[in-house]
Amino acid sequence: MKKVKLTGRIVTPDDPGYEQARTNNNLNNPKYPSVIVFCQDTKDVINALNWARENNEPFRIRSGRHSYENYSLLNKGLVIDISDMNDIQLNLQEMTVKIEAGANLGSVYRVLGEQGVTIPAGTESSVGVVGLTLGGGIGMLSRPFGLTCDNLIEIEMVGVSGHEGATVIQANRQKNSDLLWASCGGGGGNFGIVTSLTFKLHPINDVAIFSITWGWEDFERAFDAWQKWAPYTDERLTSQIELKSKEIDEIVAQGEFVGSASELKKLLRPLRKTGTPRNIWIKEVPYLKAVEFFDIPSGNQPALRKRSGSFIERPFPHAAIVQMKEFLAKPPNRNTTIWQQSLGGAVGQVAPNRTAYYYRNALMAQEYNTFWKKPKEEEKNIRWVENVRRALSPYTTGDYVNFPDRYIKDWLTAYYGRNVRRLREVKSKYDPLNVFHFPQSIPPNRKWL
Repeated sequence: MKKVKLTGRIVTPDDPGYEQARTNNNLNNPKYPSVIVFCQDTKDVINALNWARENNEPFRIRSGRHSYENYSLLNKGLVIDISDMNDIQLNLQEMTVKIEAGANLGSVYRVLGEQGVTIPAGTESSVGVVGLTLGGGIGMLSRPFGLTCDNLIEIEMVGVSGHEGATVIQANRQKNSDLLWASCGGGGGNFGIVTSLTFKLHPINDVAIFSITWGWEDFERAFDAWQKWAPYTDERLTSQIELKSKEIDEIVAQGEFVGSASELKKLLRPLRKTGTPRNIWIKEVPYLKAVEFFDIPSGNQPALRKRSGSFIERPFPHAAIVQMKEFLAKPPNRNTTIWQQSLGGAVGQVAPNRTAYYYRNALMAQEYNTFWKKPKEEEKNIRWVENVRRALSPYTTGDYVNFPDRYIKDWLTAYYGRNVRRLREVKSKYDPLNVFHFPQSIPPNRKWL
């Protein structure tokens, strides 16, 4: 029998480009694969999966390099990287777009925005569209247009065939609909290697954006006003708030409104009247300018990081707000933040079992962030994030699978809620031998042979 060969752009530890090729956005918990194959087309993906299976080689799948726990990397073994597969095919007549799974958000927004259309997705330009979508996909257009996965029509995927082979699978509402269901919030890397995604498009033109900044003295008032306003205001408005450390002395609420600046100004009245804002601005801008505004450059730069998260289904009581303030008063470094984004709107109009993304009733998604400069600072930073998560757990639920945290014990339920059972059934059907696995991958229902 003819041996399968790896095809595509192959990088090994002896190559001069290896360091760059193996580096993910999170420099913490680094990994050193034996081979990285940058696939150029679906055939390269098929060959890579066949080669891994034939050689019994452990492997991981990677696209945008933003796996927070570096689950897209491994020591030794093979990394199947699809970032060179980034073609974008627009069909403005049908208002759809087919995007190869290696494309990042920056290029997707640019190509679509120049044609006056978009998909709702995240904010950092280097994030891969596929990982974001498979986990759900929240961002600055979530409330008017839903999650990224709510706009997904079809996927193409390279999956397993039998005990050694690979096969191309198409999933849409008519064909393999259970796989499409699982791909809408079931997380990346669980069922196969997605090679393309087809989305429905939304027309977009000018939007209004805002930023309101308060000082530390307004911490409790500003957060409480924001949380009681943001998930309930006009559905065309999605916003976020970032609570920064006492040393930085800044609370910042920002957002994007599919409407005019004058309408937005009226909607912002509850925030503008809260405390003593240091800075308020509201602007009407072309959509691509808004994309640039929310794309924070540091988020795209590799750094030593730790992140975790949760969902908020009821506004925080005063005691929880005080706890957040206490943690940010004594952080491991000045770069720690607690971040929330408003949900509701179109996100909440979908039943929790309609897609694999379970937390439809959440008012907000929440993230605990820190990054540091020296490797020796790792332990205290990780401990801070974990302590925040535990302290706030009486007031929160679950966690967003795109904010993975290796320290969460009951992570299956935390990420997928009551959709775990069905996700395991889909896993058992499309990957019964558990070929696609990593530390927090969905397990099949029965023991594989």
